Amino acid sequence: MDALFETINVRDLLSTHDLSDPTSPLSAPDLRLLISRLESHSLQIKSKVQSYIVSHRQDFASLFSVCNDAVSRTEEISTKLSEILELISDHPIDAEVREIIEEVSEKMREVRVKREMLELVRVIVRIYERLQGVREAVRDGRLRFAAEEVRELKKALRIGDENEREPIVYGLLRKEWLDCFEEIQELLVKYMESAVRFERESNRVLVKYRLNVDGIDGIELRTVLEAMEAVGILKYGLAKVADLMVKYVIIPAVNFGSPITFVEELNEGAEATLKIIPSVDSKIENADGKTIYSGIIQVIKFNYKCICFQNGSWVQCLGRLTWPRISELIISKFLSKVVPEDASKLADFHKIIEYTSEFEAALKEMRFISASDNEDEKLSNFAENVEVHFASKKKTEILAKARNLLLQCDFAVPEVSFHHWKVLDGRMIGGLNIPPEHLVDLLFLSERCVVSKAASQLMKLVHQTLQDVCLSSTRVALEFYRTARDAILLYEAVILVKVSAQRGVA
Repeated sequence: MDALFETINVRDLLSTHDLSDPTSPLSAPDLRLLISRLESHSLQIKSKVQSYIVSHRQDFASLFSVCNDAVSRTEEISTKLSEILELISDHPIDAEVREIIEEVSEKMREVRVKREMLELVRVIVRIYERLQGVREAVRDGRLRFAAEEVRELKKALRIGDENEREPIVYGLLRKEWLDCFEEIQELLVKYMESAVRFERESNRVLVKYRLNVDGIDGIELRTVLEAMEAVGILKYGLAKVADLMVKYVIIPAVNFGSPITFVEELNEGAEATLKIIPSVDSKIENADGKTIYSGIIQVIKFNYKCICFQNGSWVQCLGRLTWPRISELIISKFLSKVVPEDASKLADFHKIIEYTSEFEAALKEMRFISASDNEDEKLSNFAENVEVHFASKKKTEILAKARNLLLQCDFAVPEVSFHHWKVLDGRMIGGLNIPPEHLVDLLFLSERCVVSKAASQLMKLVHQTLQDVCLSSTRVALEFYRTARDAILLYEAVILVKVSAQRGVA
């Protein structure tokens, strides 16, 4: 079939001599020849096409059949489409579809709400069952588990973060939780009261490690403390222990002039005791506070080991409950009574400051007081401020005394008169008729001069102040030095006014 579609070259149909001049027109014979040859060539093409179709008759028959089927299907689809369009135009199906979709959406919302309600019911039931489990755990003595459950349920019920739009059942569950909380709190406090007691007859603190309350036996003190910490009532539970320690142990230890000793007795796993034994010798002095501080440290170590089991957070809690009262007792009963009234005793008070700092350092090591909070250093701050207050007070007293002295005394210099004098080796030898308090030796000359009574007394006051400088600490000595300087400057200011006034009157 490819030969049928080849290009026909007219030149090939003509004689060769006829094409010598391409521009010359064809003659009639040439045209007839060309027509004849074209017809012959056309007949050849028709013959070839006919023979090709005959040889491929089956293929053409199949092609025509497929085309016929396609046309038939197209007509069928067109008919059905027309029927659908007629149906839609007669009955608007889009409205029905919209109604069905809205109905399905509403049903889905209802299902979702019911599913959420079912989940809420499951949560409520689960919380209620856990609350009942807390009560059973308390009755069975599983205090740690009960405390942890109370803590977790507090978060689940959002205690303290209530919302008015919440279901009423949440309020009922919170009330049930509060009942469980109060029940376990009351029980834990009873255990602590049973664990730590003060026996007046034997004058000792008794700590029991295995407890029995309300028929629940075998509960350990450590478990009680862990449960109180989990519930969040550690401070409340240790409050009575703190009161007991301060009232019956710390106050006797701090009483100034009445030293006592403490004796520990440990029975591993059963109990521990701290005996309070008053000193036989009532004349033992507590002037430096070393005995008082060592006794309190022994008490706090007992609490640290035997009650708090060396747990840092428990010791801190007990410290926050007791340290404010302990520090106030030490200040009122001891430190305030040993405040020096004279500069010569400041050196002894400096020892008390050192002992006080060592005492607070020991408490920080046990974490009884905070190592970073300066407010807990109440004793050191008071002791150091005592030194400053003493220096300030003495400065005011010295300057007031110097002022009164300068205002009240006479600045007149007594007249110099000689008596019992004679000449020896060309020099006048004799005595001066002047009171000795008016004679002063010059520092850098081997002579003496006469001064007024006011100047003499003022220099005695300055000299006494400078002597106190040698007996004082650096900070107080500096304050005394400035006081002596101010007294001399005061003299310079007053003397000019006084002398000018006296000359003006004269």
